[in-house]
Amino acid sequence: MDALDVMGKKEEIFPYFQPIVSADKQQIIGYEVLGRIRTEEGVDSLGFFFQDQSIPEEYILEIDSHIRSQAIDILLERGNGQSLFFNSSARHLLYDHGETFTNDLEEYANKGIAYEQIVIEVSDYDIEDEALQTLQHILTYYKSLGVQVAVSHAGNTMSNIEKIAILNPNIIKVGLLNLKDKGMPPEYREVLYALSMLGRKIGSTLLFEGIEGVGQLKYAWENGGRYYQGYYLGKPGADYLDVNQYKSLLTNEFQHFITHERKRLLSLYELSQDFNRHLQQHIKRSRQNDWNTMVAEAAHSLGEACFRGYICDEDGHQVSSNYYRNGEGGWEFQPEYEGDNWSWRPYFLENIVRMKHEKVGILSDLYSDIETNELIRTYSYPINESYYLFLDIPYLYLYERDDY
Repeated sequence: MDALDVMGKKEEIFPYFQPIVSADKQQIIGYEVLGRIRTEEGVDSLGFFFQDQSIPEEYILEIDSHIRSQAIDILLERGNGQSLFFNSSARHLLYDHGETFTNDLEEYANKGIAYEQIVIEVSDYDIEDEALQTLQHILTYYKSLGVQVAVSHAGNTMSNIEKIAILNPNIIKVGLLNLKDKGMPPEYREVLYALSMLGRKIGSTLLFEGIEGVGQLKYAWENGGRYYQGYYLGKPGADYLDVNQYKSLLTNEFQHFITHERKRLLSLYELSQDFNRHLQQHIKRSRQNDWNTMVAEAAHSLGEACFRGYICDEDGHQVSSNYYRNGEGGWEFQPEYEGDNWSWRPYFLENIVRMKHEKVGILSDLYSDIETNELIRTYSYPINESYYLFLDIPYLYLYERDDY
């Protein structure tokens, strides 16, 4: 089927709706609108039509507007205050400076649809700076009306994160389909952390799509997702569903997640307390100011729980060598690190202040080590008012204790 076939069968084109569920209410809060066409073989997706860059923009905008109009009429007939998520490529919006969508918005308002019920989801915004600025102005105008703006981020790379910040959306949409048959790629964890931090800074909400099983739902829940979408929570269809269709499912699953997370956090707390008691006794017996001996003895005393240690002063200057477990199972000093400053690292000075006043050690979040690129945690311990011990814990040790 080509573009002319689609244009000639406009009466056979209609919207499908895929539910989007909220974590706070566990209810369907809206639907993504997807184009479909009836053929002799059945119902087909129109994804190919909207993604084909050889198709004239006028055709795209006409069919897109046609689908949206039908979706709005169905919302008026069957809806219960839900939102509609309309997809739009940045290329299509820029073609007419968003006038087609703007005119449609006025029509929807005249029919009684609140602007706040409309979400425009923008993709393909990897564009030149001048075009990006134009797109930003268009989206800012929509937001001034009350329309919500969402942007899609897919893949394992950091590309487009800066552009997301410029577009300043209400919602950042994150795809999880690439996790279907795999573990968590380290680079994806870093991308998601960056998106999560960006969302907090600019006031955006995370929407996870591509959820096809409980594992992906758990991942979205753990990583601050407020909205969820995917086959596990409903395939696209012609009909609206009861707003509480998935409430029981989500309530039960969330309770399992909470139970597991509470157990994990308690285990981490106990690990931190164990380290604190152990080092409290150990540091008392150590020779103060003999930093290399102190860090070596502390690292050895923790056995498999530690693969590297070092000591810094309160300003972040490293006063000892690194004491490092090499690949052959032995230990060695790395004197080249002595004198380095680590105050630039996130939370370093904040943790120093906490340890100075609370007089106890601190267990860090899980993060990727600069040298090994492996996930680790660091336990920091106050030796005295001015010097602090840092011990890096390998992921394998954490995993075996369910402390990752």
